[in-house]
Formats: sequence, C-alpha cells, structure tokens
Amino acid sequence: MRLENKVILVTGAYTGIGNAIARACVNEGAKVVVNGLQDELAEQVVIELGVKNAVNITMDITEEQAPQMLISATIDTFGKLDAVVNNAAIVASSNITNTTIAFFERMLAVNTLAPFAIIQAALPHLQASKGCVVNIGSINAWSGEPNLLPYSISKGALMTMSRNLGDSLFRDYGVRVNQINPGWVLTENEKINQRQQGKEDNWYKTLPPIFSPARRLFAPEEIAEAAVYLISDACGPVSGQVLELEQFPMIGRNPPKK
Repeated sequence: MRLENKVILVTGAYTGIGNAIARACVNEGAKVVVNGLQDELAEQVVIELGVKNAVNITMDITEEQAPQMLISATIDTFGKLDAVVNNAAIVASSNITNTTIAFFERMLAVNTLAPFAIIQAALPHLQASKGCVVNIGSINAWSGEPNLLPYSISKGALMTMSRNLGDSLFRDYGVRVNQINPGWVLTENEKINQRQQGKEDNWYKTLPPIFSPARRLFAPEEIAEAAVYLISDACGPVSGQVLELEQFPMIGRNPPKK
C-alpha cells in the first residue's frame, strides 16, 4: 500500500485520467476527495471508490470560492491533506484565426489559474503534512499543434509553474511539486471527441505508427501509475520535475523514413 493513510484531492476525477488516478490512489490505501462538473456521475464515482474512501465536490474550479471550498471540504471530511492532483482541464481545438480572447481567458482560467489558486489554498495543509502536488499537463506544453494553440499555451504555463513552485515550495515549505505531461491518452472523452470530428468508431485501432509506435495509445491507468509514484514516499525528494509519458521524444525525434 504505497499511499496508506494519505488524503488526496483530485480535480476532474469523474472521468478519464482523473478518475483513473482516484481509483489508483484508493487501491493504494488513500482516501480521496474527487471533483468534477457532472452531478449525474458524482454518486456513481463515490460508490465505485467506496463511500468510506471518497467524497465528491461537484463544482467549477474557476469559481472564486472553489479552491477554499475544496480544501475545507477535504479537511472537514478527513482531517488533513497530503496531496493535490490538479487534473481538471479544458481540451478544445482553436488556432490563431478563430481563437477569441474570451475563449483564451477561459482556457487559462481552468488549465492554469485554477490549479495555482488550489495550490495556494492548500499550501498551509500541505506544509503541515509535508505533502505534494502533481499537476497533469500535456506534451503539447512544449509547443503544441496549430489547432491546439490556447490549450498548448495554458499547459506550457502550467509546466513553468510546476518547475518554479517545485523549487520554491520544497525549499521554503517542504512541499514537493511535479508535473506529468501525458501524450495521447485513450479516454472516453477522447473517443467522443474524435468521433465528433468525423472519425470512425474504431479510429484508435488504425493510427499510423508516426503517432503511436506501440500501435496503441496510452490507457488512463498508465498515467495513474505515474501519479501514484510521484505522490508516494517512494518518490523521495523529487521536486520541480516534469515526467514525459510519451511513446517518442518530443525534442530531437528522428523523421520518419519515406
């Protein structure tokens, strides 16, 4: 049990990567507070995790009072906080020609500013437990695709924040901060997203090797395993690091042979 007796807040935990992380944490002995937007999913998630192991807080993390409410609910329910996993995010396509300022501001609010505010609210409790933060970013943080412009920028900013706080918070408060940058992950939402873009139901089974040398995409559970390690005491003093979970190098990749 790598996370026995730890209390962990996971945002965006009703589906996808966040849900896989919450399940992995409970399987390793932790109690979790799970956050999401869909009330109809919340009860089901808590039942799956076990009512003694989990409590849900359904709310938009960009609401002004959301960070403090999430932290207060965690402390009131379980008495402490050992880790925050900032997973909630908007993933939406847009480029230089069709991105509005309002859209861009919303992307930054969810993907960058809300995680900062949650860390800020959690800091006294994480300091008390010598806890940690794991931010879930994206390999798009390095530059991203043309049609993921605001998303890529928001994840790049999150990555800089993780490195900055991973240094300063560890030195000054004893709180580790790290980030996971996943590659392409086969979540239920991603299946829906790709179908809405006109792809066939089995699109993920016929991807060219340039995108998936392993002939498959990552499973959410594989990202969750990395999160468990970064949260656990086995991680030791690792802080301010970005863990790339991709099938190929993002920088210096060999071009495909013609």
